[in-house]
Amino acid sequence: MPAPLLTTKLYLPPLRPQMVPRPRLIERLEAGLHGKLTLISAPAGFGKSTLVSAWVAGSARPVAWLALDEGDSDLTRFLTYFVAALRTIAPSLGAEVMEALQGPQPPVETLLTALLNEIVAQPDEFALVLDDYHAVEEPAVDAALTFLLDHLPPQMHLLITTREDPQLPLARLRARHQLTEL
Repeated sequence: MPAPLLTTKLYLPPLRPQMVPRPRLIERLEAGLHGKLTLISAPAGFGKSTLVSAWVAGSARPVAWLALDEGDSDLTRFLTYFVAALRTIAPSLGAEVMEALQGPQPPVETLLTALLNEIVAQPDEFALVLDDYHAVEEPAVDAALTFLLDHLPPQMHLLITTREDPQLPLARLRARHQLTEL
């Protein structure tokens, strides 16, 4: 039997009543949607998740959320939650991948290719937030995310909050104007 998913990891954090509005940062997040990745990197307590929650609350674009923790360094668990997050906005997305993750797995690129092909078929633009990416310390997860970024369809935008820059091809994304950094 597969391990149950902790669905609260897929919930957007609620906005605080005393939140300070940050319209210029929200504008930068909106402007960054033209590229593949938005990276928000700052120390603990600087309001990364709060900023993204405020942006999501005002965005017309559907947004999936995944709050990461140390356990998500396991590639299978990461991919399971990644697909589960996507399914909050497109419930049938990733069915083949979820099934493959329950048994002997084909190569990761095969799984990711199947997932990317399903994302391409999505008619609407959407975003996926990976909150607290610094908690993930497995190079295999970085490699999988790199593959996804290299082949990300234009209707999907990835947004990462972290306390430190991830081991992703940030220089290449910067050079191609596909990265927005805050």
